Amino acid sequence: MITVENVSFRRNNKHILHDVSWSVQQGEYWCLLGLNGSGKTTLLNIINGYIWPTEGKVHVLGHTFGQTNLPELRKEIGWVSSSLQQRFREYDTVFQIILSGKFASIGLYDKVDERDIERAKELMKLLQCEHLQDQAYGVLSQGERQRVLIARALMPSPKLLILDEPCTGLDLLAREQLLQFIEKVATEPNGPTLIYVTHHVEEILPCFTHTLLMREGKVFASGRTNEQLTESMLSDFFKQPIAIQHEQDRTWIALK
Repeated sequence: MITVENVSFRRNNKHILHDVSWSVQQGEYWCLLGLNGSGKTTLLNIINGYIWPTEGKVHVLGHTFGQTNLPELRKEIGWVSSSLQQRFREYDTVFQIILSGKFASIGLYDKVDERDIERAKELMKLLQCEHLQDQAYGVLSQGERQRVLIARALMPSPKLLILDEPCTGLDLLAREQLLQFIEKVATEPNGPTLIYVTHHVEEILPCFTHTLLMREGKVFASGRTNEQLTESMLSDFFKQPIAIQHEQDRTWIALK
């Protein structure tokens, strides 16, 4: 699904990413964990083809970057990020925004058919936002907006779904509700390969089979989630003694 080989990215002679190698296989669900400034979003922008690596090779969904049509490839990648939220018009309805996901457009300008309408309704039901169908985007809460954007990202049935810190700005209740919806998406039959980005360990759901730890633009460690979320690994990763507690198949941390 994704292969990143020895990728580096420099801006103004500063290394943002340094010699990053990472591979995602079909059927795996990955979490990217790292503090702010660790290079997580830069790596995602490279995978989406929005920025080009200074060094290294990138292969996504069987396509080699430099030898493929990136705008066409992006139609197979669902993308949800806080930066995307700001691009939608406040008067667009929830239904319009979800339908626009078929065309990866900001605003709905193309005709849709009955199958598209049924698909949008199925996604609204999955993410429990069907009651918002005729609401204007501008009046939605932060949690409601994120559910709508995830439904929009799923509209074209992408092979890959990337969620870049989707819980940013949510209160505790809204965060837990959104995480429940994300777990539902992960368990859908024939659903996309899922990549979830966060800097909060407690957001790593049981459905995430693998975890990539990033620190200072480098891969610190990667592998099965249960092998990464240990006291010794996380203490080394955060450079602080860490205590962990497991509750409902999730890992919660505190400083010792």
